[in-house]
Amino acid sequence: MDLILWRHAEAEIAPEGGDDLSRPLTKKGEKQAARMAAWLDRHLPEGTRVLVSPSVRTRETVAPLARKFKLRDELVPETSVADVLALLKWHPETGPQLKGHVLLVGHQPYLGQLVAQLLGMKEDTCPVRKGGVWWLRTRVRDGKAQTVLLTVACPELTSSSWDDRS
Repeated sequence: MDLILWRHAEAEIAPEGGDDLSRPLTKKGEKQAARMAAWLDRHLPEGTRVLVSPSVRTRETVAPLARKFKLRDELVPETSVADVLALLKWHPETGPQLKGHVLLVGHQPYLGQLVAQLLGMKEDTCPVRKGGVWWLRTRVRDGKAQTVLLTVACPELTSSSWDDRS
């Protein structure tokens, strides 16, 4: 299974006492989302399942990708890694029960914690920057799940001018 983790792009600051889930993207965030969506669209295979937090900023982040997606309450900002692994039907020894490619659009800190756990690192060692993508692949070797990092991409380095460089 390929697990692609996409952190929402830059969002407005919530007003004091405001609803965190209703924060929209900034103008910069809109540009970040468009750049990453274009990059992802070139690399994601058809049939990739797209699961998105119900927050406004994640929905606005995934919108330029122009693919069908499902909102999942398990991906709200305060969720846990255990909740995300349960959503993915992830078995501790054999890895994911789901096959194919899954794109999760969500939040820190759980995205970074998930990366760290799957790669066998300390929990706080993998911050995922706003608008960034981490692409992981899990396979079973000798009866045990093994996760490898395929790539990390950020909006600043995904413009077509960057991709065209030799």
